[in-house]
Amino acid sequence: MSVQTSRVDFTDDARAWRRRLRCYREPRIVQSVAEVLITATAFALLWGMTWVAVSAGQWLGLVLVLPAAGFLVRLFMIQHDCGHGSFFRSRRANDWVGRVIGVFTLTPYDLWRHGHAIHHASSGNLDRPSVGGIDTLTVREYQDLPRRHRLRYRLYRHPLVLFGIGPAYVFLLDHRLPVGFMRSGWMPWVSTMGTNAAIVLVAAGMIGLVGLGDFLLVQLPITLLASVMGVWLFYVQHQFEDTYWEHQDEWEFHEAAFRGSSHYALPGLLRWFSANIGVHHVHHLCSRIPSYRLHEVLRDHPELRDVGRITFRESLAGVSLALWDERQRRLVSFREAGQTFAGASSPPGRC
Repeated sequence: MSVQTSRVDFTDDARAWRRRLRCYREPRIVQSVAEVLITATAFALLWGMTWVAVSAGQWLGLVLVLPAAGFLVRLFMIQHDCGHGSFFRSRRANDWVGRVIGVFTLTPYDLWRHGHAIHHASSGNLDRPSVGGIDTLTVREYQDLPRRHRLRYRLYRHPLVLFGIGPAYVFLLDHRLPVGFMRSGWMPWVSTMGTNAAIVLVAAGMIGLVGLGDFLLVQLPITLLASVMGVWLFYVQHQFEDTYWEHQDEWEFHEAAFRGSSHYALPGLLRWFSANIGVHHVHHLCSRIPSYRLHEVLRDHPELRDVGRITFRESLAGVSLALWDERQRRLVSFREAGQTFAGASSPPGRC
């Protein structure tokens, strides 16, 4: 499965493209506020409707969990924009809206923003440790592992772990401590513990209103489903066959943005719920563009639509890809790696 690529060599002109796209960075304050209010209000209404249905014994009401999870994902995408300083002109407004949303997405905003900035600065670099991403080994590195570590990696890359156990672990447990940043000063601890305290207060208030059983019956499915959706979107953004990885000496930020980030071509409704995050190649090239303006970029510059384009069907086929083959310069499955390793001569690396 290969994503479509444009005939235009964007990488030679990537810096010029970044300058050209700067005019889209200005947020529209009225639209930003409307996006927050519409998304938060819809989420709250759906949560309440689900609780009313469940408390009345109408279990069919649990179907409302799906759209509620969709709006929770959308809240996370707004939080994501705030982390890039793109949703409002004021940094203070971005940070406080992001922190409040983080209570509901179970994500410590300031810590996540810090880790996500590292991700943007190093995406596609084989010699930089993966922060906030999907761990990916090269074929050579995988083959050099002891058997028990190979088994551990294969389990980690299994879809039931990546899109089942993994999302639940990340949002319910991993985000409760500043894992990986415990010796990085006070910010990770204040962000994490402050978010945890706010989560406890909000949960206690809701439990007082609806009861512990109903709260868990409504909130847990929404949270788990939204976490799966979010991890899937993040996975598709960088885990596709013809993505980009280079060692430090050859790595180039603009090329990594274009070639290492996909354009996930979703239907209109899903594109709206995911806040255009599928236009990820443009986002990585110019992260200060508000999510609601990314469609303007594709409208005004249609030549960007085919860069890294991947459809929903193609994204499903990409789940089996688990190793970076430095010789073929593409992601491959475990089966392909076993067939081609004998001819591989690239040095080990980690992505």
